[in-house]
Amino acid sequence: MSPRRTRPPLDANRITAAAVAIADRDGMGAVSMRSVAKAVGVEAMSLYHHVANKDALIDLMVDAVFGEIAVHDVEWSGSERAAGEPWQDAVHRRSRSVRAALRRHPWATGLLDSRSTPGPATLAHHDAVLGCLRRAGFSIAEAAHAFALLDSFVYGFVLQEAALPFDGPDEIPELATTMLAAIAPGAYPYLVEMATEHVLVAGYDFADEFEIGLATITEALERRRLRTAARS
Repeated sequence: MSPRRTRPPLDANRITAAAVAIADRDGMGAVSMRSVAKAVGVEAMSLYHHVANKDALIDLMVDAVFGEIAVHDVEWSGSERAAGEPWQDAVHRRSRSVRAALRRHPWATGLLDSRSTPGPATLAHHDAVLGCLRRAGFSIAEAAHAFALLDSFVYGFVLQEAALPFDGPDEIPELATTMLAAIAPGAYPYLVEMATEHVLVAGYDFADEFEIGLATITEALERRRLRTAARS
């Protein structure tokens, strides 16, 4: 007789992981205490011994996503700072990590900053980003402005990327060619120019716009930081 297979003990972590898996697969609308209970093989009432209600479960799910974002990438050790690593490098790594997490969990894009009771991973992440900016010489107000701008760009890019009518660079030529064929000769000249001389050029990938946009923002923030420092 084969040994009886036992389930791991039920706890908040296991419940959260099940809820995240459901949201990843079917969207946030599919997450309920009942669906999560079914996924972990218990009755819904059993969940309430570990998670107070669905709102508390969402808090845990959001904190789990923040836990996947590489906080250590925005924390400067003394040796790294002494080596002269630009603050932009740390912010770039963090922004890439946020984008990657949101691509894994699209349901989280509109929820990351929505919680009034943030968890420890959320708080550690925000503290690390602000610490990076403050140690780089940003004033308190300028650090807040920079953080808001960076998140607006990353979250907005992820939403735009998810809404595009293609799933990668291989599909772009066919889509662009079809769209161009529907445009009358001489109409929309700048749009046609962009498509034919940029989008349809070999090697084009919309995802590259993320790095370009991120570099543009951090370059502008550095100029603003220096101007602010000069006035103080």
